[in-house]
Amino acid sequence: MRRVPQCEVLDRDTLSLEAAAESLGDLRMVNRWFGGVSTTAYLLRRSMQRCNLQSASVLEVAAGDGYSIVQAAERLQRENLHIQPVCLDRRKLRDDCHCCRSSVVGDALALPFATETFDFVSCGLFLHHLAPEQAVEFVNGALGVARQGVLINDLRRSPLHLALVHAGTLMMRSPISRIDGIASVRQAYTPAELQELLALTDASASEIHLRYLFRMGAVVWK
Repeated sequence: MRRVPQCEVLDRDTLSLEAAAESLGDLRMVNRWFGGVSTTAYLLRRSMQRCNLQSASVLEVAAGDGYSIVQAAERLQRENLHIQPVCLDRRKLRDDCHCCRSSVVGDALALPFATETFDFVSCGLFLHHLAPEQAVEFVNGALGVARQGVLINDLRRSPLHLALVHAGTLMMRSPISRIDGIASVRQAYTPAELQELLALTDASASEIHLRYLFRMGAVVWK
C-alpha cells in the first residue's frame, strides 16, 4: 500500500475554531481508547527511566487542545513520574477546549525556543502530515530544543488499518474527522519508512516500538 500525501481538513487555516474543536473532540476519543494516550505515556516512561529522571519538561508539538499529553502526564503521576508539559500549536484554540495550562503558538518546523530548553520534545499524530524531507527537518529542529530526545507517536499505514478506519468513521461526530481519519492512514509512514527517515537525522540512535491498534512510537536520542 503506497503512501498518498494529502492536505487534511484540520490543517487548513480557513477552518473555523468551532469546527476544529468538534474534530478535536473526536481525536480525544480516538486517543483515549485506541492507543494514543497509552503510547505517549509508554514513550515518556521508557525514556525517563532510561535517563534516570523522576521529572521531565516536555514540549508537545502540534498539540491541538493538549489532551493526550495531559492525560499521559496524569497517568504517569500515579507512578511518581512528573511531567511538566508545554503545548505548541500553529494557532490558539478556544480557551474552553484547551487542556494544557501552558501553551504557545508557533511553527513546528521553526520551534521558538533556545537550544536544550526541554528534556523531551514530543508529538502525536503529527509526523504523517509531513513530507519525508520535512520530517527530517522537524526531528533535527526538535533535537536541538531537547536535552534528551524526541518522542514520536503516530499511525502505521496498512490495508487492514485503512479498512478499520473506514468502518470506524461511524463513531465520529465531525464530518472532518471522517475525512481526515482516512487521509491520515493513507499518508502515514510504515515502521521501515520511519526508520529510514530517522537514519537521515542528527540523532545518535533511535528505536521504534509497535503499539496497540496500528500505532507506533519512536524514541529519537540526541
